[in-house]
Amino acid sequence: MKLDLKNIKKIYVIGIKGSGVVGVVEILKAKGIEVLGSDTAEKFFTDEVLQKNKIKYFENFSAENIPDDIDLVVYSTAYNEKNNIEFQESIRRKLPMLSYPEILAELFNQKYGIAICGTHGKTTTSAWLANTLKELGKDPIAAIGSRVKNWNGNALTGAGEIFVMEADEYQNKLARYNPHGVILTNCDYDHPDFFPDFEAYKKTFKDFVAKIPKVGFLVVCGDAISTLEVAKSAICTVLTYGFSADCDYRIINLKLKQEQEEKYSQIFSVMQGEKSLGNFKIGLFGKHNALNALAVIIVCYKLNFSVEKIQTALENFQGTARRFELIGSRNGAILIDDYAHHPDEIRATLSAARSLYSEKNIWAVFHPHTFTRTKALLAEFSQSFSDADKVIILDIYGSAREAQGGVHSKDLVELVNKYDREKAEYIATIDETVEFLKDKIGTDDVVIAIGAGNVWEVATKLSEISEL
Repeated sequence: MKLDLKNIKKIYVIGIKGSGVVGVVEILKAKGIEVLGSDTAEKFFTDEVLQKNKIKYFENFSAENIPDDIDLVVYSTAYNEKNNIEFQESIRRKLPMLSYPEILAELFNQKYGIAICGTHGKTTTSAWLANTLKELGKDPIAAIGSRVKNWNGNALTGAGEIFVMEADEYQNKLARYNPHGVILTNCDYDHPDFFPDFEAYKKTFKDFVAKIPKVGFLVVCGDAISTLEVAKSAICTVLTYGFSADCDYRIINLKLKQEQEEKYSQIFSVMQGEKSLGNFKIGLFGKHNALNALAVIIVCYKLNFSVEKIQTALENFQGTARRFELIGSRNGAILIDDYAHHPDEIRATLSAARSLYSEKNIWAVFHPHTFTRTKALLAEFSQSFSDADKVIILDIYGSAREAQGGVHSKDLVELVNKYDREKAEYIATIDETVEFLKDKIGTDDVVIAIGAGNVWEVATKLSEISEL
């Protein structure tokens, strides 16, 4: 259906707590539309965003939740006619319905859209670009899949022409979006429940960048064969970035600097061919975040902002929720939460942790996300914990899409221990893990809760226990 927001006064959202969905909800509310919805009772960081925006939501699914005067139903792609009673009721009432990616596409395609895609890093990079453009006076709209610390929300609702979007490839949502510019951060096989193999996965990105108009641009990481392969499908200007000498823009002299206790920054120089664009300072650390920052720098430079203005605006970004987020402490142990749920993300997170806490004992508490991903990438997962000293693996988080799937967390524990004896152990639940760790950890330890589900509760609950 074609969306004309002028005729829509009230929208009901099925799955309103979704990390991407809530950003669209913020944008719709800012346009003067009344928004309400429903989800499970499980707590997510999005509860805080909804409450801050005074958006009403039910913590159950019931046909009676949907008011009579609804103009449009928006639904998370986790729900359908088979698994959700409100979806069934909307069909029975013949209510107009749009999926979350459909309504996001309607909003995005009407603007000068810049999409950030890739297997990893798209949340941080999209939030960083949107915040930098905001600091530079562009007043953008933005929809991000996590709470952005600078905004305390998932969205910007500006009046400018630019729409910055975190573009998710799952279920080939990319097919709906028509971008003017794209950042492609990386391309590593993921979502095996939808993409049968790596070739099918890459094709989604190839088809997406092929849609960028000739006058548009693609900013792509040039350090990997897979991203360069995808970039060949583009007809627009292609700008490569990375650490490699043959990238159009490259990072040199990357250094970690400690500002104060538990506060670090990174400093690096950017070269455009043989020309130096100067030094940049960022508040996030790890090589992956230096790359994310470089992608943002290139887009802003492409939009004709001066290096001096970009330097200042870039440094003000504070990061997003659940991306190496310091939660607190327990008995002097440092507690961190991170959203990593793919082997390459886990490696990057633990590598960054090891660079910061080289003398400490690092506990990785991993909550595998979806049975299909765990099964398809089991060997890769088992090799991703080399920078951790001890690993705890919880029961697999199936999400709304899966109930079970022919693999168990014990399989991963066994495989980790095959390469590194007694490094990993299986603990089924979050509460059991908190109980296990609460008196074991101290000033020599760092605990990192890792995963896309609700594993953040491990760090939060440990921090809330009274100190010994």
